[in-house]
Amino acid sequence: MKHRRIPRRRAAAVGTAVVALIATGVTFQTANASEDPAAAPALKTLSATGATQLASSLTKQLGAEAAGAYYDAEARSLVVNVTDETAARTVREAGGKARVVQHSLAELKSARSTLAGKASIPGTSWATDPVSNKIVVTADRTVKGAALAKLTREVDALGSKARLKQSKGEFKPLIAGGDAIYGAGSRCSLGFNVTKGGEPHFLTAGHCTAGITTWSDKQGGAGIGTTVDSNFPGGDYGLVKYTGDTPHPSEVNLYNGSTQVISRAGDATVGQKVTRSGSTTQVHDGEVTGLDATVNYGNGQVVNGLIQTTVCAEPGDSGGALFAGDTALGLTSGGSGDCSSGGETFFQPVTAALAATGTEIG
Repeated sequence: MKHRRIPRRRAAAVGTAVVALIATGVTFQTANASEDPAAAPALKTLSATGATQLASSLTKQLGAEAAGAYYDAEARSLVVNVTDETAARTVREAGGKARVVQHSLAELKSARSTLAGKASIPGTSWATDPVSNKIVVTADRTVKGAALAKLTREVDALGSKARLKQSKGEFKPLIAGGDAIYGAGSRCSLGFNVTKGGEPHFLTAGHCTAGITTWSDKQGGAGIGTTVDSNFPGGDYGLVKYTGDTPHPSEVNLYNGSTQVISRAGDATVGQKVTRSGSTTQVHDGEVTGLDATVNYGNGQVVNGLIQTTVCAEPGDSGGALFAGDTALGLTSGGSGDCSSGGETFFQPVTAALAATGTEIG
C-alpha cells in the first residue's frame, strides 16, 4: 500500500486557541514592591531556560517566603519576589535579583479562591502577576451591567491584592479556519508531535478533540489519526494517535520555508519572549505575562492552569504550538482580539499535557 504523507509544514504545524488577558511589562513598577540595588553586583546572567530552573530551585528553597518570580529579558536576570530580607539574601546569594513585596503567594492564592467562589462569571479571567504582585482580573466585552458591577465589588474587596481590567475582545476557544487537521466539520492546528510507548501521536487542544474521534490532514480526506485522550474543560489538551505510517518530525512550521526543531519541553516564565505558530495567522511573537491563569469561556467551560501571553491568535489557530527556540511550552487554548489590532492568548502548558497523557516530545 502506498502511504500518504502529511506535508512537512502540516506535520510540524502548530495551532492556537484563544483566551485573552493582561499584558504587563517587566519594567512595571508598583507602589508596594521595592528592589534592593545592592543585589545588582551579584546578578547572574541567565537565559529564559536558566531563569526558569533557578526560579524553581529558589521557590522550593524559600517555601512560604517565596512570592513569585519573573524573567527580566532586557537585563537577562531573574527577579524573585520575597516577603522578608532574610529570604532576599538567599535570592541574592543564588544570583537572582530580590524584591521585597507586600503579598505572599499564599495571600494571592487565597484571593484567587475568593474570586473562584464569588466571581466566576462567563467572560472573565484571572492570573497571578508577579510583576505587580497582584491578581489581575480581566473582563471581556460581554461582561456588563449587573455582572460587571458584581465583579468590580469583589475585586475592590480584595484591596491591593487584585486589580480589574477590561478587554475589547471576547474570550472563546477558537475552532475554525486553519489548514492543519480536520475532524467532524471542525478544523484546528496540530501542536507538537510526541511519542507514547514508542508509537507516534500528536498533541492539540482539548476543545478540538472533545467529541471528535477521527482526524484528517485535509477536508474530507482519509483519516490519519484517532483521538485517544481529551481533556476540556478543566485543562485543554487532546492526544491523537497516528493510524498510518505518517511522518512525524518534531518540528514547528515557521511559514517561511523553514521549521524550528523541537527537542524538549519546558515551563514558561513570566517575562519570557515566546513564539506561536498557527495555521490561520502563521507565526507571531509575544511575551508571557502570567502563569496558572483561569479563564471562564461560559457554558460551564472553565479552564485552569494556563499560560497567559500577549501573543495574538485567531480562529483556526486552536491547538497550535507555543515555543521558545527548541523548547515546547504550550498548546493554544483561547483568548480575545486578533492579529490586526492585537490581542491576548492563553495556552495549555505542554509539560502538564505530557505528564497527563504519558507522552514525550519526539
